Amino acid sequence: MTASGWSAVPEPPPAATREAYGPALVKLADAGYDIVALDADLSASTGGNKLAASHPERWFTVGAAEQNMISIAAGLASTGKTVYAASFAVFMPGHCFDQIRVQIAQQRMNVKLVASHGGISVGEDGASAQAIEDLALMTSLPGMNVVVPSDAVEADQAIRRAAEDDEPWYIRLGRPKLPIVHLLDPSVEPKHQRSFELGRAEVIYLEDDVTLIACGLMLEPTIRAADMLAQAGIGARVLNMATIKPLDEAEVIQAAEETGAIVCAEEHNVIGGLGSAVARTLARHSPVPMEQVGIEDRFGQSGTWTALLEEYGLTAESVVAAAKRAIARK
Repeated sequence: MTASGWSAVPEPPPAATREAYGPALVKLADAGYDIVALDADLSASTGGNKLAASHPERWFTVGAAEQNMISIAAGLASTGKTVYAASFAVFMPGHCFDQIRVQIAQQRMNVKLVASHGGISVGEDGASAQAIEDLALMTSLPGMNVVVPSDAVEADQAIRRAAEDDEPWYIRLGRPKLPIVHLLDPSVEPKHQRSFELGRAEVIYLEDDVTLIACGLMLEPTIRAADMLAQAGIGARVLNMATIKPLDEAEVIQAAEETGAIVCAEEHNVIGGLGSAVARTLARHSPVPMEQVGIEDRFGQSGTWTALLEEYGLTAESVVAAAKRAIARK
């Protein structure tokens, strides 16, 4: 058992965060939300076809035309609809950033951009299909909410939460099946459960020697890293920062003041993602030693997703090493 007891909780089967998208749309439609969903010829991969099967009048495919899809989404949103648009992260925002910037962000349209297959974990598809800069692009847009769920439970909650407001969102999902970190079993004590809140970090471990901040795929190895550090007598606070923007600055500042060292872990270029957002906050309010675990300004390559995580240092061992470096700089 770990210090917090998380590892002692029975684990459900792994699931990809992208698997939450289709069922979440169906839940929203069944609950009476006035949603429509658009796909760009990838609905079997994004999961949008599930809404097509249950509510065909609410689902539209535009073919392989991401730029047109964004324009259509903006038009539908202007009529009062809550619009979900899905594609792969390398295509959206990659192929249609100008349309997102001008037609969605500048107009503050009620469009939820759900990007599947984010990061290098698409594996064998190679560098041209691996989005490692999407968070940098999307966080640069004023008024854009940017969310990276860590498992299918959190993804489901974030996708459905997006329908509660009329702001533009970018939700990054992934292809690999990941361990379910969050449980929704009422028999399990509350600290093992998750209720997603936009702009709020989730405190998983509350320790005082160093703070580990992670999002998306990197949360589970970061929890394992904290367990490894605990065996070495180092208490690691762990924050799940699913919301990259708006960042929970208060939690970051408190962690910096109480632990004096920060590590950020993400499946993204170290430039422009979670680490950059945290670094800005620390520079303004509470400068402390900080290390990053991410893709060190390189493009991806072809390989199994597990091999690529090793190649790019996206592992629990890398988080442990970064934590020790940060502590040594106190």
